[in-house]
Amino acid sequence: MTYIINDKCIKCKLMDCMEVCPVDCFYEGDNMLAINPDECIDCGVCEPECPVDAIEPDTNNGASDWIDHNTKYSELWPRITKKREEDVPADQEKWRGVENKFQHFSEKPGKGS
Repeated sequence: MTYIINDKCIKCKLMDCMEVCPVDCFYEGDNMLAINPDECIDCGVCEPECPVDAIEPDTNNGASDWIDHNTKYSELWPRITKKREEDVPADQEKWRGVENKFQHFSEKPGKGS
């Protein structure tokens, strides 16, 4: 088992989750984060830290679709280890709870840390 980030993170990118990760397996895109499934140690400490419930075990229904997504972008995007408030989208609150946000996904990398 591993943890993945799904489309609930798109345009929210709050970064609380990656601050608690003991192995720094988070990667930053322009408008969401990704977890490298090969680096994740399945500890689960990140899951309750996500206020938008974008992190889930890959064993949940539908979560397996996100393994390839997280794998691909964790290989393309820079690693992130420190939360930067200035990179949290200013309008993130309006995106919480919005369904089917994948249409807003950006492949662009974030800044990393």
